[in-house]
Amino acid sequence: MLVLNISTGADHVVEKIEQLPKDLIAETFLVLLRNLQDQTGAVDLIETCDKFQRAGINLDQTAVQDIVNLMSYYFRLGAKSNLSADDLVSRLSQFSSVFSKPTLQLVHCLWTEHGPILHSQQELLSMASIGQLVDIQWKLGMAVSSDTCRSLNSPFISVLMKIADTSGEASYKTFEMTVPQFQNFYKQFKEMASVLETV
Repeated sequence: MLVLNISTGADHVVEKIEQLPKDLIAETFLVLLRNLQDQTGAVDLIETCDKFQRAGINLDQTAVQDIVNLMSYYFRLGAKSNLSADDLVSRLSQFSSVFSKPTLQLVHCLWTEHGPILHSQQELLSMASIGQLVDIQWKLGMAVSSDTCRSLNSPFISVLMKIADTSGEASYKTFEMTVPQFQNFYKQFKEMASVLETV
């Protein structure tokens, strides 16, 4: 679920965007699109503020963060919803009437080039959604009757894993292992840990 997080009203944020020279808007939007493509994480706000100040535009970090959040939100929305450049520009126009025609044309141009790439990445991510292990609990038990243990009164390990899917929804997975199965499980985790240490 996408959430737009800005500290002030929509028109106020767009007014800040419109204060910027068009080449600086293009550069800023391109950085946002490339970050989304590369999934490199956050935009460097200090560096962005410095660029704005060198261009003679004094915006504080909150204002710059609002610009980044607004445009990142719409670029993500466009990628997730497979919006055409016309549809994205229409959504921005509905959001705020303060967007100038040259800024919307710039968004149209950039989205025409980068939108399809972002959408295909979004589809790949949704197809390859992998949950995150949140918690793991285990307990040692004694089998009284089992179809996998050959003899009664043999020990087993019961494991409960809490897994959060990509939407944040938690699910629980449980399984039981015999001692030899657990030893193999442990050995594999130990191998993964040693490989991770070399990275």
